[in-house]
Amino acid sequence: MAPHTENGGISANGHGEDDVWTLNQHLKEADPEIYGMICNEKKRQLKGLEMIASENFTSLPVLECMGSCLHNKYSEGQPGARYYGGNEYIDQIELLAQKRSLEAYGLSPSEWGVNVQPYSGSPANFAVYTALVEPHGRIMGLDLPDGGHLTHGFFTPKAKISATSIFFESMPYKVDPATGLIDYDALEKSANLFKPKLIIAGVSCYARNLDYARFRQIADKNGSLLMADMAHVSGLVAAGEVPSPFQYCDIVTSTVHKTLRGPRAGIIFFRRGVKEVDRNGKEVLYDFENKINMAVFPGLQGGPHNHAIAGIAVAMKHATSQEFKHYQRQVVQNAQALAKGLSELGYKIVTGGTDNHIVHVDLRSSPGKLSGAKGELILEAVNISCNKNTVPGDVSAMNPSGIRLGSPSLTTRGLKEGDMAKVIEFIHGALEIAVKIQAASGPKLVDFKVKLKEEEFSSQVDALRNKVEQFAINFRLPGHSDI
Repeated sequence: MAPHTENGGISANGHGEDDVWTLNQHLKEADPEIYGMICNEKKRQLKGLEMIASENFTSLPVLECMGSCLHNKYSEGQPGARYYGGNEYIDQIELLAQKRSLEAYGLSPSEWGVNVQPYSGSPANFAVYTALVEPHGRIMGLDLPDGGHLTHGFFTPKAKISATSIFFESMPYKVDPATGLIDYDALEKSANLFKPKLIIAGVSCYARNLDYARFRQIADKNGSLLMADMAHVSGLVAAGEVPSPFQYCDIVTSTVHKTLRGPRAGIIFFRRGVKEVDRNGKEVLYDFENKINMAVFPGLQGGPHNHAIAGIAVAMKHATSQEFKHYQRQVVQNAQALAKGLSELGYKIVTGGTDNHIVHVDLRSSPGKLSGAKGELILEAVNISCNKNTVPGDVSAMNPSGIRLGSPSLTTRGLKEGDMAKVIEFIHGALEIAVKIQAASGPKLVDFKVKLKEEEFSSQVDALRNKVEQFAINFRLPGHSDI
């Protein structure tokens, strides 16, 4: 037997150099170039303020799952019915992930099933459409410029942008441009004409609670299935901070890495058991389970990512803790403090506030009248990460007028309402610099970028960035110490 060393460098037979075994070298020694890049990203996260609403910092135990030997195993199929051998412990892990996922949302296994194999939220959504909506069947989702997600069927007059709109016929519903709130009356009128097979109650940038009861009423009136995409609010739902979709929906999809703070993965919940009793007294059962499982594999995916499934199990266990519930309450409180503080400085908050973790800022109607791209750019320059985003009334998703801010990552790091006052000060300071740059550069983004690098403005940016970083490094960051 060849001698084993922690860091490798020993030949397979204990001598010679032709068969040097390096597989157990640490990354730092095996690939210093990649190691250095990862360390730089870790430093960026530590020294910056991460305010992208769809991001979070996952826990060390989840990261340990993601870097474990589970990565090595193929396990196509379902627990107990695999296409490969050697899955005794993989089955145990996946079954536990399913059990904990149901428990996290208070669901009975006799009424709900769950598939934890989707690679992320987009494949999860597409698996549902593949399973339950025939090719070119009709779906309705919130329009992308109004706060919906690409996978809910976005298309333009010139192109079908999302695969959902390529393979299915989609009709968007909209928000009221005056209020920024979903226009349920208009949705109902459109659904009455369109007769969709599936209605999606889900968002990507919408700061208010959804009226799942109204969605259900509209779906029932038109014989439609109702699917909730709770990717953004899944952690808040688990903690009881926002309404749950499970009482009203047939299917619920989610990512696991946003407010739920787990690994990058997707998940699909589906009703099972008795759907109704027909006129002859016979029980009619839901038929979602096998269709959805088959759509995930072999329909759309190959082997599941077992390391991510283990991470889901860990995250779902944490989601039932009091610590997690306190965290989610703070997420909402921090977002509301952020919205209130920015509003008091004159910034227009879409819908006037927030019920969740998202703060949607309309820069077009705020001091300086910046574009979303300029807002994102200046904030990134001072190490505050957010994303440009459309606001109600925008005609182009490529040239949005707003930015989307989120509180999950900052809350994970330990920031509370008092700390958000400092964050607001930094955001306001950066946007004020951007207004000055725009006054000198004119309206074009390309000219704005050139002016940003000139010493007159770059010195102001560097000074603010230094303040942001000196503030940020005082807060905790979960994970490994170096990477």
